[in-house]
Amino acid sequence: MYEFTFERPASLADAQRAAAAGGAKVLAGGQTLLASMKLRLANPEKLVDLGAIAELSGIRREGNAIVIGAMTRHADVAAHAEVKSAIPALAELAGGIGDRQVRAMGTIGGSLANNDPAACYPAGALALNATIQTTQRKIAADDFFQGMFATALNDGELITSVSFPIPKRAAYLKFKQPASRFALIGVCVAQTDSGVRVAVTGGGNGVFRHTGLEQALSKSFTPEAAAGVRIDAGNLSADLHGSAAYRANLISVLAQRAVAKALG
Repeated sequence: MYEFTFERPASLADAQRAAAAGGAKVLAGGQTLLASMKLRLANPEKLVDLGAIAELSGIRREGNAIVIGAMTRHADVAAHAEVKSAIPALAELAGGIGDRQVRAMGTIGGSLANNDPAACYPAGALALNATIQTTQRKIAADDFFQGMFATALNDGELITSVSFPIPKRAAYLKFKQPASRFALIGVCVAQTDSGVRVAVTGGGNGVFRHTGLEQALSKSFTPEAAAGVRIDAGNLSADLHGSAAYRANLISVLAQRAVAKALG
């Protein structure tokens, strides 16, 4: 490690001022940033820890949506009775992130802001048509994710909460990369009043919606409909863990199983 200054503001206003300073990095759960710093892949001059800002944590229901504070831990989402009742797919998604230590420290806001191309929360947010509330505005999930580790957030803009509309049905399944426990492929399927949304993580430079699966499942929400969709491997990633063709097959299989689980 190397020298840096550390701030732990107690209010959102103070956090905004500190985060806007040159060379500052925001510390949410720290599960990515601290590891990057240890490897000297990141060298911020200042860390701004959001952990003391009470208003950024918590889970509540607002009308037909579940609202989760940005600093809410994965473990708390997984265990929350309201989430388990209203959107069980989201609770299960949170409960399958990383290991126990990651779930105890990692936060939903940190995961979304980092936007790892194999992370679980981006798939859940995109499929469930979430809205990301920041210190400046509301951003639809469709507009938020912009490629590998890239989002619509401006410099100094902080996520404060995430609102998830309650779907008719939803399910998330992933095939884990055994060492990292990130998704080699993860598929989230959600049936909503406006149709079906399908989001895929682990398949390329970032989370994406699969329009072919969405169209087929909007007509017939069945595993058979998902099985009839050809998954193009052309734009999928390939590495030592799996070829593009292998990932394409995983998308098809996981989509079918996710639909069956949602119907279950």
